[in-house]
Formats: sequence, C-alpha cells, structure tokens
Amino acid sequence: MIVFRDPSEVPAGFGPSAVAIGKFDGVHAGHRAVIRRLKEIAAESGVRAVAVTFDRNPLAVLRPDRCPENVVTVERKIELLSELELDATLLLTFDEELAARSAEDFVAGILTSALHVSAVLVGEDFRFGRGGAGDPELLRQLGPKYGFTVEVVDDVFLDGSDRRVSSTWIRELLMAGDVTAAARVLDRNVDVRGEVVHGLKRGRELGFPTANLSASVDSFVPADGVYAGWLIDHETGLRHRAAISVGTNPTFDDVLERQVEAHVIGETDLDLYGHDVTVEFVERLRGMVAFEGIEKLKSQMTSDVSDAESVLSRVSR
Repeated sequence: MIVFRDPSEVPAGFGPSAVAIGKFDGVHAGHRAVIRRLKEIAAESGVRAVAVTFDRNPLAVLRPDRCPENVVTVERKIELLSELELDATLLLTFDEELAARSAEDFVAGILTSALHVSAVLVGEDFRFGRGGAGDPELLRQLGPKYGFTVEVVDDVFLDGSDRRVSSTWIRELLMAGDVTAAARVLDRNVDVRGEVVHGLKRGRELGFPTANLSASVDSFVPADGVYAGWLIDHETGLRHRAAISVGTNPTFDDVLERQVEAHVIGETDLDLYGHDVTVEFVERLRGMVAFEGIEKLKSQMTSDVSDAESVLSRVSR
C-alpha cells in the first residue's frame, strides 16, 4: 500500500480512484466493512481503492477538551489499513488550515484534483469542511459537478447487539478490561506493541520473569489486571504463550506508571531486552489487587499462569 502524507505527493497519473473517508481509529469491524465495500466498487470500476484519513482526531484541533484518547497511534492505523490490501492511503494533516477549508474546496482540491475520485464512500455521520458544513447530502450534490458517485455505508452491528460498532464502544470495553468483547468489535485481538525495557526485575526474583514494555506503545492499553495472551517477538518471529499484567504492582507500591509486562509461559531464561514485541490480549483473568506478603503473591502468580495456560489451550492463535 502506498502512503501519501500530503495531496501534493499523489502523482499526476495516479487516478482514477474510489475513496473511503474517515478517522478509521482502531480500524474496527465497521471500518473493515467500509473497506470491503470500497474494494468491491474499485474492482467493479477498474479504479484504485484509497482510504483518506487524518493524522489525528479532528477534535484535537476543533474541540481539544472533548477529544478522546486514540484507540491506536496513527502509524498503527496505517499498518492496519495496509493489511486490508488497499492501493493507497492519503493521510491528511488535520490542522487549522485544513479545518478552515470550505467543504467544496476539500472536494475540489483533494478528492478531485489529487485523487481523481470516481466514487466516495462515507458514513451517515461524516462531516467535512469549515464548520462541519459538508455532509453526505452535500457530497451527493457536488458529485455530478465533479464526476463522482456517493455511497453512504450503513452502520455495522454485531450479531445479537443493538449497538453500532464504534471506537467509543471499544474504548469503553478496554477501560473495563473486557478484551474478549473488544476483540469482537475490532474484528481482531486487542494488542499493544513496544520495546522490551529493563524493569525492577521483581518478576524474576519471584520466579516469574517478565518482559516489560516501554511506556510508549502503539495502542490503547486495557484496564489494570491480569490477562491470558501472546507475546510476539518481531526479532525472531516467534509467538509465545503469556500471562500478562497491566498496572502499577500494588503489592509493592513502587511502580509510578502503569506498565504492561508479559511472562512467557514455560521460559525462565529468555532474553528479550531491546526486542520489538507485540503483546496480544485474549482474555482477562482477574483485576489487579494488593497481596499481603510475597508468598500469597507467588501463589496467585502460579494460579494466574495455570489459568492463562487453560485459556490459551482452548483458543486458536
């Protein structure tokens, strides 16, 4: 997938294209439905399939007091979009200048001039242009003038649910630690990626060495607690069963920031320092609690590892 970070980077002969526009935060099940439809239209018309998205939530500029935390970083979003086999993504810098462009200028200067768009897909609540003046109806009005059709994609609902798939719902589930339900909404397992760094080595002292991720990770971290999941080592390509802890270690009360750490089950001498890894969450085992004494903590950690093994033995990778 080609990534353009400014309309000026799109080559003159790139189009025509079919375009889906949105924030695509998390690239969840609803976004994936939009991309599937986009690819169908592009294949039927013999044009390129392109996602148009933004380098930040527009609310970060328009209403920073109401801007939620992103489900994934912008680079993770690009990575997830690339897995869907699009021809290209145009990543627009959402700044004061873009916010001030009129709706028609957005269509003429970006969709038409840069991408030579022949079809546009948006959600019903899509807004664009200065003051949010543009909506799907305005796109339909501008379509004949600029030579494109418009399709408004219906909301996506999971089987048995009357709530539409959204990034808001995913954040709520992650804050509750429900990674299993969040995986259904995302249409993939919840994961975070980062570098393994040195910690206090307390897990090793207790007989359960852990890989501690740096504070800088690429996705929204689930609620404090203990989880069953996987650790994927991108240095070796190996995928390990893991018992995962998220939190500040309340038993010792000496960890100042929340951290993600993973104990690779069955391994005591694995050296992962400096490795780029992904920690993938499958199921929450329990919340985070403080224990009275090291022996009680070690006993619980033994149970956690056993519970994680049981969970992972019954789920596919």
